[in-house]
Amino acid sequence: MAFSKLDPNTALIVIDLQYGIVALPTCGDASAVVTISAQIVQAFRQQQRPVVLVNVAGRAPGRTELPARAGQQPDNWATLVPELQPASTDMLITKHNWGAFINTDLHQQLQARGITQVVVIGIATSMGVESTARQAFELGYNVALVTDAMTDLNQETHNNSIQRVFPRLGETGTAAELLALLAG
Repeated sequence: MAFSKLDPNTALIVIDLQYGIVALPTCGDASAVVTISAQIVQAFRQQQRPVVLVNVAGRAPGRTELPARAGQQPDNWATLVPELQPASTDMLITKHNWGAFINTDLHQQLQARGITQVVVIGIATSMGVESTARQAFELGYNVALVTDAMTDLNQETHNNSIQRVFPRLGETGTAAELLALLAG
């Protein structure tokens, strides 16, 4: 599917493009996701549209069947990759969950700016991106997801999110389609 339009008050939410996440073994090329994401960030800034840069600095405390990662994370694990070049106008959100809205002030910041639509990109498709998109949809935002500006740790979960989940949460399209709408 392709994007139909962008609301006048649309914000970009970039999920977890940080050293520790980008270095994980992904099913797609994480460096390509970073490059495409940086282009989208620049386009949003040129249009003076809000950019939200999200990093993850921990995890929710609940039990899971998967073991927690052993050992201490490197000092720069949660540091955003330099390609994003945070601007003074960007909103910076640090989360400790998969989704960017839970236990953060992201919703309040977006509401204060009159945001009605969010574009969500980043890593990992089936975790941080999908959780943030689900939360945004449930909060009443129009949601757009740029499928070539995300990747996952597993191809099956990536495909499931893009093919089965995202069409129920919003519109999907490519970076080229989004950039054309922004230029448009």
